[in-house]
Amino acid sequence: MSDRTPVRSYSTDFPLDEHPISEGGLWLNGKADGIDWADVVTKGGRVFGGPVRMNVAEQRAEQGNLDNEDEAPLGDYDDPTAVIGGEWGPNQHGKGIVFCENPTNEYFQEVQIRLRTTIEPNSCTGYEVFFRVLKSEEAYAEIVRWDGAIGKWASLARHVGIDYGVADGDVIEATIEGHTLKGFINGREVIRASDDVYANGCPGVGFNFGCGDTGPEHGFSHFEVDTYAD
Repeated sequence: MSDRTPVRSYSTDFPLDEHPISEGGLWLNGKADGIDWADVVTKGGRVFGGPVRMNVAEQRAEQGNLDNEDEAPLGDYDDPTAVIGGEWGPNQHGKGIVFCENPTNEYFQEVQIRLRTTIEPNSCTGYEVFFRVLKSEEAYAEIVRWDGAIGKWASLARHVGIDYGVADGDVIEATIEGHTLKGFINGREVIRASDDVYANGCPGVGFNFGCGDTGPEHGFSHFEVDTYAD
């Protein structure tokens, strides 16, 4: 999606079975490094979300399971999250091939691309662009900013409908250039937002926690990222 020369790139088909994902110590994880979130797992050439607490089920008015639109969202929000550590350029492009088995509307299965993310003990900051793994009118795409402590986040943009969900084999992409974030499905831009809070951080992946025992049934079979200094 750019003719520029990236300052750093990474690509993986997840050849190792790891819990949590490491790939030689490259990845930082939500529980192993951030404590309050969940880790990401690789198995059989796939990456997906590991076990989560699930003490409080996620409920949001936008997802149709919280009746009062003015009521604050409920839930643990300890999404399985992992980023590739080290120095990256500020302008980032992530791309993943989705896998999905047995999609269901009983849970909010999501595939997420993280951008400009920093994971530290009890803190996760940065952006995520994500899509529900469902092809129906209940599908959605969303861009969210995470602001440190678990449960502290802000939705920057959200679209609902069949055009915003993904299925097995779809390619999703997310970019941040300056203050502009964009999300793509199979090369087509479907969502964008603007935000200027975080200027740097790492790219990576994440998955929605509110998916019961279906975590291993959705994720990525390939992920790659390019970052640019300008």
